[in-house]
Amino acid sequence: MKFSQFKTDHMKLLPHMQNIGDEIMNAVLKERESYKPEIYTKDDVLAALESKICTLENLKALLSPAASEFLEQIALLAMKKTRANFGINVSVFTPLYIANHCDNLCVYCGFNSKNNIQRAKLSESEIEAELKEIAKTGLEDILILTGESETNSDINYIAKACKIANRYFKIVGVEVYPVNSTNYALLHKSGVDYVTVFQETYNPSKYEKLHLAGNKRIFPYRLNAQERALMGGMRGVGFAALLGLDDFRLDAFSTALHASLVQKKYPHAEIAFSVPRLRPIINNSKINPRGVRERELLQVICAYRIFMPSANITISTRERALFRDNAVKIAANKISAGVNVGIGAHSDNKKGDEQFEIEDSRSVDEICAMIRAQGLEPLMSEYIYV
Repeated sequence: MKFSQFKTDHMKLLPHMQNIGDEIMNAVLKERESYKPEIYTKDDVLAALESKICTLENLKALLSPAASEFLEQIALLAMKKTRANFGINVSVFTPLYIANHCDNLCVYCGFNSKNNIQRAKLSESEIEAELKEIAKTGLEDILILTGESETNSDINYIAKACKIANRYFKIVGVEVYPVNSTNYALLHKSGVDYVTVFQETYNPSKYEKLHLAGNKRIFPYRLNAQERALMGGMRGVGFAALLGLDDFRLDAFSTALHASLVQKKYPHAEIAFSVPRLRPIINNSKINPRGVRERELLQVICAYRIFMPSANITISTRERALFRDNAVKIAANKISAGVNVGIGAHSDNKKGDEQFEIEDSRSVDEICAMIRAQGLEPLMSEYIYV
């Protein structure tokens, strides 16, 4: 694959990419362009807190700088909505990286195809060994991840991994490169329940500067991935921006709007949010979140909860333990545990490097103990299959 072939219009689909229309993308970009966080006042924030239904204007106010001094009130409202929708349950899962090859050239990513890291891809037997070790912890929810390389980790490889995962786990999700709906249907047939895709940033011009080559360079194909996944039969889809790549308020707003528009079009879909901040990566320890402190990250999480009360919100091991503990008490209802992002690391057979650094390395037992200490209940799975 020659990178030069992708030095093209990042807003134009390549021939092999399924075109499902730009209705949702255009709506998101139009609203993003008009959103000016600095114009919202204290009165706008108070009105949002008093509103029975959180409108788009209310969301804009809750994400604005003016909302910062009302963070405690915002958190209390978010907590109320979390308990109303999820009770005392906090879902627990872990990610499993099965490959770290990548065909893309993304300037902020540890898997960048030009980065000098140890590349690896697990065999079927090695994948099973990893899954067996994770299953011993009592977890029933697994997220399968790869680098974005159709060359080294094709869709059949991922599908086989998911079939193996179904032997050990009740819930299987994937966070892999975007594909057409027919390939999402293949993954669904192989036992995948949900798909998560990080848009990274919803700013098209910044997106172009950050994604220099590879399929990931094509902005609309990535943005429409969740809709194609639902067309392929998936039960749920997850949304996220990598906060810190661009103006985090605009990206958080765009993420929430994107999710709400997809849910409106597909009412049966389960919606989920992740809230990753930019983290240091191999070969570039100077990369850190820009303008996204913990207070602002909590503001985003709470705004998501108030805007879409029934959505799942996952808090990442990118964050320190104390922040994660507070997040699940307030607004997040899903947390990862026993995380090791190296390739093959769960079975003490590490073969490949990590994508980014994690902050919270607590085991499943330690995370469950933390949840119970807060008067909550760790939930391994809420689905019954008959």
